[in-house]
Amino acid sequence: MTLATAASKGLGMPNLPVARVVGHPGVQSKEQLRHNVLGVTLDHVIDNLLQPPKSGTVDNEPAARDIVVKGSFDEVNAYFYEHELSDGLPIVPPTIEKVEQFLRYTDRAPDESLGTVLPDNRASTIWSIAVNGVMAGCKPEYMPVLIALIEAMADHGYGVEHSGNTPGGETLIILNGPIIKDLGFNYTQGVMRDGFMANTSVGRFWRLYLRNVAGFLPHKNDKATFGNTWRVVVAENEDVVKKLGWTNTAADFGFYSDDSTVMISRHTGGNHISSVSGATAQELMPYICDAVVKQYSWQLMFSTGQGLNTLRPQLLLSPLIAETIAASGWSKRDFQKALWEGARVPAHQWERIQRDWTQKPLWDLTAAAAKGDIPKVYHESDDANRLVPLVWKPEDYLTCVTGDPARNSIYVFAHNGVLGFPTCKKIQLPKNWAQLRAG
Repeated sequence: MTLATAASKGLGMPNLPVARVVGHPGVQSKEQLRHNVLGVTLDHVIDNLLQPPKSGTVDNEPAARDIVVKGSFDEVNAYFYEHELSDGLPIVPPTIEKVEQFLRYTDRAPDESLGTVLPDNRASTIWSIAVNGVMAGCKPEYMPVLIALIEAMADHGYGVEHSGNTPGGETLIILNGPIIKDLGFNYTQGVMRDGFMANTSVGRFWRLYLRNVAGFLPHKNDKATFGNTWRVVVAENEDVVKKLGWTNTAADFGFYSDDSTVMISRHTGGNHISSVSGATAQELMPYICDAVVKQYSWQLMFSTGQGLNTLRPQLLLSPLIAETIAASGWSKRDFQKALWEGARVPAHQWERIQRDWTQKPLWDLTAAAAKGDIPKVYHESDDANRLVPLVWKPEDYLTCVTGDPARNSIYVFAHNGVLGFPTCKKIQLPKNWAQLRAG
């Protein structure tokens, strides 16, 4: 019942009636499940249908400039922690003075809303962005990046309402453009490590905003079984990308290559693949393809079932790997095509993962291909051992060049599909950006 209530709140319907399910369906026999559904769940469903739902309630919230607590640094932090407004680490007290410093770095009005975010159905205002930016330890000049991030969060295509889903997927933020060097983001060695103020504080801001504005709280409407924590911002190595003649992530999403952008996508985990060795692209690809395949199991549903055609694997290539691939005359498109052709799964294994292991009894690649729901490449023959691709087309593999320039490594993320679909937004600088940066 706790999970069901959390799910209804996560979808912005806190008064949605729920019916009791005994145990977990995934670890019951068909006989047990039938007995429990007919003996318990059915009566609850009928009762819910025969009476109106309880009225939804709205808690009174302070206005933007209301002072909610006064005191010392420790007293303010204790208040924020006790009221579930912090991530457990000390926060920077968001005084009105500090918030207004952030507002200087945008031309937008403080009360402007970028959209309503679930589960709390709360407006994502410029003011609330500044407040959480202060709390996260950001500098005021990071404000344009923070605004673009929340524009992406509020985009319905991203699916912020799924941020508390069972696998505990966490958002990856990829940054592109001149803003990387302007604000001192790390884009080389240790790019996913904390220790760099810009990368770290902006990453922390994302999770604080999910908690304080969207409304995801552990043990309440965040249903993560194990969970992950926030990730630092990953900035792409624009210098290397330009030298190779490849497109960067911004261009891959339809922006100009010299635009400053943020791209977000949610992933259930990932793996660092060390010592990817080979003198040519052809020699590197078997290891890379194998590593990609091994990151995916139940997520295959996002290709051919739930969230049809929404699986977008994300790879980080160290500059040395990207340079080796490009030295073979390959473009990024060539690399993506080689991934699409090489990272494949036997059809019988694909269907076993879906039918037997994630309990989707009607899963059938052959029938889906015959109906035209999925590409014909998923049923080129009746051979159960035929190899099928993880995604529909080569460009579905998202690729970013970053990390230690002297290491031959890649990083592969397991994507959460429609429950965190890649979304990219341009960073809009205020008209007086140069003057502000000059001090």
